[in-house]
Amino acid sequence: MMSRAVIIGAGLGGVLAAAAMSPIVDEVIVLDRDDLPADGPEHRKGLPQGRHAHLLMAGGMDAMEFLVPVASIKKQLLAAGARDVSLSSGMVTLSSEGWLRRWRPTHHTMITCSRALLDWTVRSAVLNHSDNIEIRKGQVAELLGTADRVTGVRVETSPERRDLHADIVIDASGRGSRILHWLTQLGITGIEEKNVDSGLVNATRIYRTPPGAESFPLTMVQANPYANRPGRSAVIVPIEDNRWMVSLAGTRGGEPPADPDGFLAYTLGLPHPIVGQLISGAEPLTDVFVSHSTSNSRRYLEKARDWPDGLVVVGDGLATFNPAYGQGMSVAGLGARELRNQLGWADLSATGLARKAQRAVARHVETAWSVAVSQDSLYPDVRGSQQTRTDRLAARYTRRLTRAATGSMPAATALWDVTGLKAGPTRVLRPGALLATLTGSPLPQLTQPPLTPGERDILNALDTTSTEGSASSTPA
Repeated sequence: MMSRAVIIGAGLGGVLAAAAMSPIVDEVIVLDRDDLPADGPEHRKGLPQGRHAHLLMAGGMDAMEFLVPVASIKKQLLAAGARDVSLSSGMVTLSSEGWLRRWRPTHHTMITCSRALLDWTVRSAVLNHSDNIEIRKGQVAELLGTADRVTGVRVETSPERRDLHADIVIDASGRGSRILHWLTQLGITGIEEKNVDSGLVNATRIYRTPPGAESFPLTMVQANPYANRPGRSAVIVPIEDNRWMVSLAGTRGGEPPADPDGFLAYTLGLPHPIVGQLISGAEPLTDVFVSHSTSNSRRYLEKARDWPDGLVVVGDGLATFNPAYGQGMSVAGLGARELRNQLGWADLSATGLARKAQRAVARHVETAWSVAVSQDSLYPDVRGSQQTRTDRLAARYTRRLTRAATGSMPAATALWDVTGLKAGPTRVLRPGALLATLTGSPLPQLTQPPLTPGERDILNALDTTSTEGSASSTPA
């Protein structure tokens, strides 16, 4: 009898889960309620964060290359116009503790492009290199089986419902997953949940990259969670087709506006106006898009007292994160790689296998969750956060590490490893990082953005906001 995996959801997490299962089973069926773009990258209505800045961290990129090695997804993305940005040398970043220096290039990189291009490229690569994956339109109404074992899904394909049996079902349906409802129908309850909501609002506008600024570094003014006021941030991300994606973010009480004039004013009112200065002389290509789907939510499915065989949940159905930290896509990739590792050489009918896989997937979620929640819980009027003494100690250590990273390569490297999901949170406690944190930065803090003379000329040429106090008045 042919073995079959059913994947619920054809977003990034679902497609990567399909790639993970393709060598393991005879047939992979991916179900999605929406029609997917057929002719090229397009924004999907079912992805509320799709229009905002997305950063694919190194850990996530490594996982994708592992899952589809013959396709070289990274090369395909770069060929389509995505950018490979060095965290050590290709960014100008004002952190909560000051400007981060630009060091020599290292292996710490991230991919920047539109979410539409990323999804299209990954989906095309997976389908072109896997002849046993089929994507069908259909909405899952419920899981088939019992509290002991899931045996498939019941699918709504108007005007009827039909049953689709499977050896394993993987829920990758995203933020709107109905997994708790489906589990309740099977008789499984008592799942622990947490939600930490800082009230973050994203606002994004696309600009044409100004002539001569094609190689200008990714530019970011980060929010300050330690200032006892709403967090406000902005980033200019270079994306395909010679464009800048400019995304603003503000927590409750500091939300960015949706009108163009307010959008620019918001950037100029940040602790440094560099983002506003750059875009003031750039040509806008779109209106301002606003999204509110930004809370951190966690379903501790791996801790459930009872768990059915034949079911694993990955991606946003397990946890969602404030998108400001750029980890959601990478967590989806790492979760899919864990599926391959856990299920690849196993008997899918084995008792306890799904629970083991669920716990393995959750380990990667916990790293990203710790990073996001430890920061978001510090903002005023955050909802759902109950900081413990351990949380407060961790926040103080993170702040000291970030301050050291403004002038210490070992401290900065530890941050890059953790935020890039190349290592877990314990990375910042290794001897080199610990020593750097305790001794602090050996270099004085920068008073201006760390720009090259050529980059400073570009900034001054684009800045139409003021002729006084230009960016070249004080050397970096």
